[in-house]
Amino acid sequence: MKEQSSIGLKQNIKQFSLLVLVNGFVGAMIGLERTIFPQFAEEYFGVTAVTAVLGFIVAFGFSKAAANYVTGKLANRFGRKNILVLGWLIAIPVPILLLFANSWNVVILANVLLGISQGFTWSSTVVMKIDLVGEKDRGFAMGLNEFAGYFAVGVMAFVTGWLATEYGVKPYPFYLGIGIAVFGLIISWLFVRDTHHFVKLEEETNTNEKHENIFIQTSFKNKTLSSVTQAGLVNNLNDGMIWGLLPIVLLYFQFSLEQIGLVVAVYPAVWGIGQLFTGKMSDHFSKKKMLFWGMLLQGVAILVMAQSNDYGMLILLSAGLGLGTALVYPTFLSVIAGATRPQQRAESVGIFRLWRDSGYAFGALLSGVVADAFGVTVAMLLIGLITILSALVIQLRMPSDKI
Repeated sequence: MKEQSSIGLKQNIKQFSLLVLVNGFVGAMIGLERTIFPQFAEEYFGVTAVTAVLGFIVAFGFSKAAANYVTGKLANRFGRKNILVLGWLIAIPVPILLLFANSWNVVILANVLLGISQGFTWSSTVVMKIDLVGEKDRGFAMGLNEFAGYFAVGVMAFVTGWLATEYGVKPYPFYLGIGIAVFGLIISWLFVRDTHHFVKLEEETNTNEKHENIFIQTSFKNKTLSSVTQAGLVNNLNDGMIWGLLPIVLLYFQFSLEQIGLVVAVYPAVWGIGQLFTGKMSDHFSKKKMLFWGMLLQGVAILVMAQSNDYGMLILLSAGLGLGTALVYPTFLSVIAGATRPQQRAESVGIFRLWRDSGYAFGALLSGVVADAFGVTVAMLLIGLITILSALVIQLRMPSDKI
């Protein structure tokens, strides 16, 4: 099949739309466990301590972070599509292992594989969309990508909560997961085309400075890249806490699994839908201001959530947290892509996502240890304060928008 030779959203709308669909399947794989996991752990394995329940998030976070970093390097060498397909091959055993797991170690193994799969698949779709659309619609492209992924997380979280309420934690949620993984593999293998040749086209006109050590620059030294990277880490640090602690808190207040599913689902659903608008906003408005206000809104929502047990208020706060995350998520990727050379973009995005998704693990560890020692409320308050501090770092360290 003849390759497209021009960069732009309209010129590549079919492949772009296909990648949006694929990332919806990627997100659904995360949503599979998001609501049901605390009950799954307790009912089948007798795991009740907060730190033990959060252990699977640690396994997922570190493995996904490492896979993100490797994806950035491998994408240039072996092609984006090949890494995407490999990610789906790794995903297929995950729901099967969870369905037939007879020990907690098998559950942890499944989530290590899920993390690796997510790193390969999600990072590949991000880089491929950036390759396709060019500078003009980069924020919009990232908004659509993250919308598809995280809206699917929310839908799947609600659906699995409903299935667990009606039919039990096993087997139907995991059957659904097997179907999603198989469809994701088939679509990626048969219909997605690689986008690496677009990088060469964009490289001809790009004027960004080439970084000698892209890891050091993205992580610590470059004020734009490193400010965004720390915020990405903190964003997923609070997401890891919400993922692990919020269902536990709601179970403590004796909400049903269906009610828990709604509260848990509102956050990623608003996060996902919001990015349809915030991604495009980042193409036209100050990225720095969007990052600052988004992180600040997240922190405030978490602080109030830590002290509330009203169901309606929790739904409202979950929506506020989702809105704050929607403001920052596509903007992170748009800034990283815009501040690097096209040939270094995949690696810089991979490094950013290495730190960002390490936040899942750091958030689970920190909030789990603090919750066991001082209670869940203190853990949530601490994470909320860290998130507000991250907003201040953006405000004080990140230069004004130049991209």
